Amino acid sequence: MRINRRRFFGVVGGTAATVGLMSAGTAHARPRSGSLAYVGSYAPGDGLDVAKVHNGLSLRSAVAGDANASWLAYSPDGRFLYSTNETDDGSVTALDLADPANPVVLNSQSSGGDVPTHLSVHPSGRFLFVANYGSGSVAVLPIGGDGTLGACTDLVQHQPGSRPPNAHQVVTDPSGNWVISVDLGADSVYVYEFDTSSGKLTEHQHLVLPDGAGPRHLAFHPGGRIAYIVQELRSEVTVAGWDRETGTLTPGQVVATVGADAPAVNYPGEVQVAADGRFVYVSNRGENSIATFAASAGGATLTLLGHTPTGGDWPRHFTLDATERWIYVSNQRSGTVTWLPLDKTTGTVGPPANSLAVPAAAMVLLR
Repeated sequence: MRINRRRFFGVVGGTAATVGLMSAGTAHARPRSGSLAYVGSYAPGDGLDVAKVHNGLSLRSAVAGDANASWLAYSPDGRFLYSTNETDDGSVTALDLADPANPVVLNSQSSGGDVPTHLSVHPSGRFLFVANYGSGSVAVLPIGGDGTLGACTDLVQHQPGSRPPNAHQVVTDPSGNWVISVDLGADSVYVYEFDTSSGKLTEHQHLVLPDGAGPRHLAFHPGGRIAYIVQELRSEVTVAGWDRETGTLTPGQVVATVGADAPAVNYPGEVQVAADGRFVYVSNRGENSIATFAASAGGATLTLLGHTPTGGDWPRHFTLDATERWIYVSNQRSGTVTWLPLDKTTGTVGPPANSLAVPAAAMVLLR
């Protein structure tokens, strides 16, 4: 297997490391004892590991047959887990979670393109959407009643802008009526209609962002009327209005994810929104920080509150636990997952409490 550009870019100069133990403070509630997490990673990582969540993370076991599991998503009922296998000859894998501590691989299917970097499940549970970064395409795969994946029912090819297309994310909007794909290379966000009888996508809106913006991911405000588009190549977030009736995104405020003193090389990774919509968080790869924004005016205005070091190198992804008292950060180059305390009242992110060594860590999905 050839090493693709994205994996090489993420792991050069990285070695596994462990951050020293620091007290998280008893004021912060911890995830419930005995809960689980799934940790995806690139080679030389295991691909997919099962971890126990109790005062942090500890690895339990590796799952065979799911290499380079860079992105993970549940079925709506939580019975199945799906992962990308981010290789040049892309594929996706379905796993049975009848015993959540011991996922069982059901089958794998071609993603229809190269280097699949993101996937999501339609709210009906009947279809899987996949973003193929390498080939700049979005695939639709049917999901059987037993959780297995069928061959593509549709494959939509994005067109180049000033650069070749690189589809980086594909999600269903909060209303469940529209499918949205973010393309870094084409500086575009695509809105699609989706036919659940045929499994076909039809382009509805093609939003073109400024040349060189490099949109990577978007996340919706819980009100369902605002989307936050993180722009990897400009270290910015575009706040966009979302009309779920007409399926239309309208760009608004643009805010930087780093300050003037940030490193010259910086690429935002993930964006997530607090459940109450009061705060928005973005990871910065290069500055190696979590940026915290306050959201106001119904989510339409962001104000930068500050930055917190992640305790690792190249934070590709992060996730908030169900209590929103902890943030788990996947630091790809340092090969660590760190966890940072979060004050949900003020939005303040504290310094890392501890870490877990996971070579080429890509993502943590909490159970």
